[in-house]
Amino acid sequence: MGLSINIELSDNDLDHFQEVLKRAQETAGSKSSREITDAAHKLLVDAEGTHAPEFITERLSKLEHLINMVHDEGWALPDEDKARVLTALTYFADPKDVIPDHVPVVGYLDDAIMIELCVREMKHELESYMDFTAFRKDEAVERGLDPATLGRAEWMEDRRQELQDRMRRRRDRDRYSGGGDRGSMFKFR
Repeated sequence: MGLSINIELSDNDLDHFQEVLKRAQETAGSKSSREITDAAHKLLVDAEGTHAPEFITERLSKLEHLINMVHDEGWALPDEDKARVLTALTYFADPKDVIPDHVPVVGYLDDAIMIELCVREMKHELESYMDFTAFRKDEAVERGLDPATLGRAEWMEDRRQELQDRMRRRRDRDRYSGGGDRGSMFKFR
């Protein structure tokens, strides 16, 4: 039989996490984006070897999407948006956790809370990125390619083809809907 526990954070609690994040940002100020995301990824690797509760592992999977979003060349996140995501990830690059990760069962609780706060703040970015990766996966499957190898050129080619097909359908529709009796002025032989 499972146990349900609800945690409600007060404004003071949220202020505390904001302060912790601010300190982490100051500490991580000189770190590169790769160092920040590598540190966040290390949290995922370390947590993988534990028996963290499901509510924590669910949030850790969301952290992976934030990390991937930063370095995904196909997504090409603009610098301003990338900076927002990296700012959110700095907490995970700070070795000083609110609750040390090695504490059984609750060691990742602070990380789960911070991930939840980041996910709420980055809701639109995550939704868009998830739509993008799903579309890319579908495109790759359609082309018989690995999604990781599908680059911008293929996307541009696909989009170009899609727009040109639409152009032809509209042109044919107009031609056959009564307005095309005179034929086209632009026939080339």
